[in-house]
Amino acid sequence: MDKSKIIALLNKDLENEHGAIIQYLIHAYAIGEGEMACEIEAISREEMRHLDWLAETIVELGGTPSLGRGKMLMEGKSVAEWMENNESLEEDAIAQYKEHIKLTQDSKIKLLLRRILSDEEAHRGQFENFVGKVRQEGTKDLRGTRQDRMAQILNWGIEHEYTVILQYLLHSYMTTDEEAKKQLQDQAINEMQHLSWLAEEMVDCGGSPRIEHAEVDRSTRTVDMLQADLKIEPEVAAKYDHAAKETQDSDLKKLFLRIRDHEIYHAEVFSNLLEEEEPPD
Repeated sequence: MDKSKIIALLNKDLENEHGAIIQYLIHAYAIGEGEMACEIEAISREEMRHLDWLAETIVELGGTPSLGRGKMLMEGKSVAEWMENNESLEEDAIAQYKEHIKLTQDSKIKLLLRRILSDEEAHRGQFENFVGKVRQEGTKDLRGTRQDRMAQILNWGIEHEYTVILQYLLHSYMTTDEEAKKQLQDQAINEMQHLSWLAEEMVDCGGSPRIEHAEVDRSTRTVDMLQADLKIEPEVAAKYDHAAKETQDSDLKKLFLRIRDHEIYHAEVFSNLLEEEEPPD
């Protein structure tokens, strides 16, 4: 099998990991804070690690990681049905990884896919157990229908955070600058925290998180990447500052200001990296 076909297979795996991450996070946020939500978020973090491994391998082969979202099973009116869907998603992933292991002759890639497969088999067992557990405990969907100004601001924040997570991760995979790679990954992790905080706040205040992203910059030169990343942060910091002034909720105000300060820090990090890439005359 030539490289282009291997890259296509790995990108299919990557897209399905991406879809699983979002599906599991939506379910975790919807059932509120608790032991099971934490366990589901832990599974999504393992899927994030798979995505990272796959993306790095794709780049090593000369490809570009896909930002597409693969198969998601979002049907179901009860939490038990959600867990059954998650179990089915894992079964599909297991079958696909087994097929891709057979198709590739590259020993290093086979090793990676077998490693990921072992996690997916464990995840299937976890979701199988969750089906009975949620039925026994009567776990409910805690999302509401709030759609006022604050709900709109929270969903704007969620969209922004999801977008820059994808953008910073893609840039981290594509850059050849090791310091830029490290910093981009660090800031992406911080943006993941922001997304979780905002989504949890949305459910707590009676709304429903909408996890969709806007356009992602796909620059291939490190200078262009950093310029695109730097452009975002000051604008977003100002929006969070404005949101903090709009709300009368003291906890929400503190959250917006905390995220604002993080965004200001990100801008400074990107500015410093850009100066190193483009030293002054």
